[in-house]
Amino acid sequence: MVIDTVGVSEVVVRGNRVARVVSEVCSPAVVVLVLPLVVAWSATGGDVARTLLWGLEVALFSSVLPMVFIVRGARAGRWDTHHVRDREHRFVPLAVGLGSTAVGIAILVVADAPPEVLALSLSMFATLTVCVAITRRWKVSLHAAVAGGAVAMVALLHGPWSLLLLLPVALVCWSRVVLGDHTVAQVVVGALVGPVVGGVVFLALI
Repeated sequence: MVIDTVGVSEVVVRGNRVARVVSEVCSPAVVVLVLPLVVAWSATGGDVARTLLWGLEVALFSSVLPMVFIVRGARAGRWDTHHVRDREHRFVPLAVGLGSTAVGIAILVVADAPPEVLALSLSMFATLTVCVAITRRWKVSLHAAVAGGAVAMVALLHGPWSLLLLLPVALVCWSRVVLGDHTVAQVVVGALVGPVVGGVVFLALI
């Protein structure tokens, strides 16, 4: 039996391209931009102005500001890319993310934000704290943790049909393994940490 190596190579290349797109589109920064708006929309009963106010506040402190720090660090050569692939370099950007999220939480408390929005920020803080602790010894997938946690929170707010979003979570996990950024074990643990930690905290607070 003759194997068409050219055809196999093309499939691999295309698979890598798809994986890169999925990895970027479903990155933690992107998910944490969208998820607060979804939660804020539910929390405010569809009030557009308040949805934008609370959703963008969470997105700013939990996604935008940490990502700006990470991108600037990558350009300065402090770590490889905005995904910070080397585990040894992840502590500082993750700690900055924790600090920024904490500031955002303080503002939400002072401003009397809707309980669901505050619960979201606290659940993300808890998830990131666990990921930081794990990262000190082992490389866990933040992509999988954030995606898995997001699905758990959306399902708690909007019901079991939201569990269909587990399909994109599986795609995210696949992309991280295909790109060689994580092992299967690392994405599985990440996909469990998000719902178990973030989902449980969110459920307890809403």
